[in-house]
Amino acid sequence: MDTIQIDFESLRQGHWSEREVQNVKLVIAFVQALMNDHDFDRVLAEFGNARYRQHNRGIPDGMEALVEYVKNFAARFPDYTYDVKRIHADGDFVIFHSHITTKKKDRGDDRRGINVSDTWRIDDGQIVEHWDALQPIDTFMRFYFWMVGGKVANRNGVF
Repeated sequence: MDTIQIDFESLRQGHWSEREVQNVKLVIAFVQALMNDHDFDRVLAEFGNARYRQHNRGIPDGMEALVEYVKNFAARFPDYTYDVKRIHADGDFVIFHSHITTKKKDRGDDRRGINVSDTWRIDDGQIVEHWDALQPIDTFMRFYFWMVGGKVANRNGVF
């Protein structure tokens, strides 16, 4: 599988503090391993921690639950990728604005896939919290979200 690589230098903002740069690099490594490389063992070994709290209501807390969720998605859509378009950093918060596609032929086509904003909170060099906002773009993804949505897997709320 050809994987998309998240290019730190092309997305870097000159006003980020050194702490923000380190936080962004941490999240890039995490997202690259999880969403593009599908290297789930690495994600658990390097980024797993007992404090990881999930605000996507369809995913339980814990890095293991996130990995299981993405692993199931990857089994259904083995060519899916996460193409980061913009990165924002504010202290201990890192936000990615990205384009998820499930088919290789749809990469780069902004009429297909999912528009997503992910926010992570970093504490002491660990990813400890995650929020997301997902917008399915095409009819298939809208239908898919309708079919799988609705089950609440944690009590954290979306804010």
